[in-house]
Amino acid sequence: MADISFLSGRMHGNRNCRCGIPHAHTSDKCRHGLNMHLLFCWFAGLLAIIVLIGPTSAFAVNASGFDDDEAAISHLKETGIKLSEAADLDPLLERAAGGRLVLLGEASHGTAEYYTWRADISRRLIEEHGFDFVIVEGDWPLAFRVNKHVKHLEDPGVETREAMRHFTRWPQWMWGNREVMELIRWMHRYNANLPVSQRAGFYGMDIYAHEEGIDDVVTFIEQRDPSAARTARNNYRCFTRHRDMQAYLQMVHRTRDHCGEDIEAVYQLLEENRDAWMAADSVRFVRAWQGSRMVIHAERHIRGNLTRGPESWNHRVEHFFDAARNLLEWYGDDARGIVWAHNTHIGDARATDMRDAGMKNIGQIAREDLGEDQVFAVGFGTYKGEVLAARQWEGSMERMRVPDAIPGSYEYLMQQAGMSPMLMLFDDPDDHQPLLPPRGNRAIGVVYHPERDATQNYVQTILPQRYDAFLFFEETNALTPLE
Repeated sequence: MADISFLSGRMHGNRNCRCGIPHAHTSDKCRHGLNMHLLFCWFAGLLAIIVLIGPTSAFAVNASGFDDDEAAISHLKETGIKLSEAADLDPLLERAAGGRLVLLGEASHGTAEYYTWRADISRRLIEEHGFDFVIVEGDWPLAFRVNKHVKHLEDPGVETREAMRHFTRWPQWMWGNREVMELIRWMHRYNANLPVSQRAGFYGMDIYAHEEGIDDVVTFIEQRDPSAARTARNNYRCFTRHRDMQAYLQMVHRTRDHCGEDIEAVYQLLEENRDAWMAADSVRFVRAWQGSRMVIHAERHIRGNLTRGPESWNHRVEHFFDAARNLLEWYGDDARGIVWAHNTHIGDARATDMRDAGMKNIGQIAREDLGEDQVFAVGFGTYKGEVLAARQWEGSMERMRVPDAIPGSYEYLMQQAGMSPMLMLFDDPDDHQPLLPPRGNRAIGVVYHPERDATQNYVQTILPQRYDAFLFFEETNALTPLE
């Protein structure tokens, strides 16, 4: 799931002390670090100042005048494409289908339209253009259990709703909703009569279910080599023996030692046995192999909280791309994938004020690694509506009202243009001069305070450089959570 904690003046330490970012594991005893010392959150307050109001930033708060707004609105009227149904997305599909990764964003984790339109785009990319997988901002071990259902790798009698039971972590509504269930159900049906090698997969790229990942890795190794499994378990104990992640960080701070090498040794064990273990059980091997890499990045992400900089954030997003790139390699030379993540992750960070804070994201890394012509990023946004969110970390789900976008923001300009839904295509950013001055681009996290929307929920952005396309909805509705 996406993380916009830096927008609210908060930074995460680990899955359970991310101080306001969008998903976590609930534990009665806070055993993964729910009580992370506030020491590891102070940096975010400074970062929020840098990101949102830093006077020396190249992305200073938009101060465009009335004439600039009028020019931008006129440009949107001239170049925007009015959408009536998903079939109207042909121009987007034609452009997106040529790349290896299509990145589909969202401006919140609780808006129905973002999910339904991303699902429509994903279905068409899979069915009409042969895309191989969808990878979402969910945890690798948990999403892989759903992938088994999608690809018919488990009991054929399991219903899709039953397969969705794996999405039990807070916030449950982010993946445990009717909109996602319909996509999973469609993928299950689509794959039914295809050879296993041609079935589209569903995966997660996040790092917070590291304990489940460790269990998957050790269980797999134990099936192949019990002695090696004991070694792997001991290596992981360097990390897991601490009562919580706060205790782990205190140990690292005190001793200047950490468990990174022990954890990486387990991955190396899998690498050394790749050919034999892959031949014996390719599905479980891939699950364990990527799980071992997830644990590496999880430890780095957690340890990154000890530094006064963006390291923690960057280790997490580096894993996002690592997971997507590895799937491309597993699926083959011509493989293509679809990424679902928050706009803060899929829109190129270099075109936002995240750049000034040293923060990267998968949109930037993918363009740099694969080439800009191989990546197509689609942002999503709304002017007003309803959203599912919580007012505090691990708080109760609420249906909240999203206020009108602030004057001067991109969403405000799009509403003034009078087309909804509207598609903008940015084939050449230079063709969109009126949209190039930096403006606010709304970003709502899983913890949300509508009354603070104007001051906490906008990322200064150069829209035509951040995305290849943008889908705008004047008014949106909340997701439908599963019971």
